[in-house]
Amino acid sequence: MALTPAPDGTDLRVEDIAGRLRISATRLARRLRQEAQTGLTPSQLSALTAVERHGPVTLGALADHERVAPPTITRVVAKLEEQDLVLRQRDPDDRRITRVVITTEGRTLLNASRRRKTTWLTTRLGELDAPDRARLADALDVLDELTEPR
Repeated sequence: MALTPAPDGTDLRVEDIAGRLRISATRLARRLRQEAQTGLTPSQLSALTAVERHGPVTLGALADHERVAPPTITRVVAKLEEQDLVLRQRDPDDRRITRVVITTEGRTLLNASRRRKTTWLTTRLGELDAPDRARLADALDVLDELTEPR
């Protein structure tokens, strides 16, 4: 197992770093979900975001993006439709194809959620001293590298 020097001179195992990173990322994601205050389940919020990013999108393509079975995405989209966050539109050239699009209400909800999460994170970052903020900024480049496709 590879070792990485810690700030105090001791060596950290890569496995230990991976464990800490996993826990920290999970806690941050959970906290940001709490700050979102959308009233949506994580699956609904993820699907709505995917429709915004990839839409208009077929149910099959949305299921692929979300890595869920088609019946699951059908139920999720039905819930989003009930709340007027998405619409299903028939393809004018092939009426068998339905595409999902985000509504103005859906876009408004996502934008408000993003603002709340950014405000919370900005406040917390403001509580850090300048050297800690700089260390975190440096770490973001590394995190971005970790999440890039190989």
